Amino acid sequence: TITVEELNEKLKFGKHPLVLDVRQSQEFRTGHITGAKLIPLNELHQKMKELPKGREIVCICASGNRSTSASKILAKEGFQVLNVQGGMLAWRRAKLPIQKL
Repeated sequence: TITVEELNEKLKFGKHPLVLDVRQSQEFRTGHITGAKLIPLNELHQKMKELPKGREIVCICASGNRSTSASKILAKEGFQVLNVQGGMLAWRRAKLPIQKL
């Protein structure tokens, strides 16, 4: 797992992991991390081919439950993956920047 603060630092100064948002599209529209890729958890198996194998992937959802499931699925398939502890609730609580559609 990774904290929202650690993710924010990675996005600012690090290797720019792919942020994978596994919430539903209506949740994503209400606010997400800039640059995040949306693949709802229920579509992950079909869309896994769209994800890069050689890049770190950080999964996020609303609270951390769906992203934990997504992380386990991706790890089994050989992806380098982390899960954001507390999800978007923690991101918002930390007053980190969000983008709305």
